[in-house]
Amino acid sequence: MATQIDKEACREAYNQVRDDNTDTNWAAFKYEGSRIVPAGQGSDYEDFKRMCTDDARLFGFVRITTGDAMSKRAKFTLITWIGENISGLQRAKISTDKAMVKEIVQNFAKEFMFSDPRELDEDNIRMELKKAGGANYDAQAE
Repeated sequence: MATQIDKEACREAYNQVRDDNTDTNWAAFKYEGSRIVPAGQGSDYEDFKRMCTDDARLFGFVRITTGDAMSKRAKFTLITWIGENISGLQRAKISTDKAMVKEIVQNFAKEFMFSDPRELDEDNIRMELKKAGGANYDAQAE
């Protein structure tokens, strides 16, 4: 059966993360049968990481604050999580289904595909987002 996505519910969760007036800094989208639906959202990145288990396949839209002492800014990332116990067929399907997620999650600085929990380290993601952002004017780090 072809995968479908709950566009309205997923867009609402996406917009919550993008909204500077909320504390929400992540939203997850999971498979419920052959539908992609919101799996949760929150303000603690550790809660998102706990969803990324060996038996899970999901997408995460995450806000990370980057910058230096002079300026802070929000950067967004799309994370595709494929747990170690996910079958080959489901692994292949997530790659094609990601196009539907990207119709909703359109604005992000960098995209990641992870299957090892250690890759979800927030500092690692922040460093990669900083690299993707171009010039680094943080004199404090030199």
